[in-house]
Amino acid sequence: MKRPDDLLVAIAAMVESQHSSQMSLTVVIPGAVITGRLAPEALWKERVAEVLRDSEHLGRFAAAFSPPPGNGDRPPEHGDGPPEHGDGPPTHLHFHVARILQGSFGIPETGGMYRVALEDVSAWTIGDIGYSDQ
Repeated sequence: MKRPDDLLVAIAAMVESQHSSQMSLTVVIPGAVITGRLAPEALWKERVAEVLRDSEHLGRFAAAFSPPPGNGDRPPEHGDGPPEHGDGPPTHLHFHVARILQGSFGIPETGGMYRVALEDVSAWTIGDIGYSDQ
């Protein structure tokens, strides 16, 4: 099992603890380069659940991304995540407004939601990479 980069784990932990979605990051994983903004896991799950709830065919899957019963509307705290997250360091990066870089453009053009295992990241850089014809 590959050990994630300690600095990248620290960045992910800061995003989680500050509940901030302003950190832009680009990562290289097997088969893809993903660029976008990181989000705390709870916020990411909430947004995915919203999209799924709005879908006629996928609405029932929203429950998998919703907070467990009893959490109410209180803000998420570190350690509220699933058992894989617990009180330990983050295991995944949660991207929103993100694109998979393909040739000279990003897919999807408007940005998507991606979850990436930290142990799968082979290279990374701060910032959102984009292309321009100018």
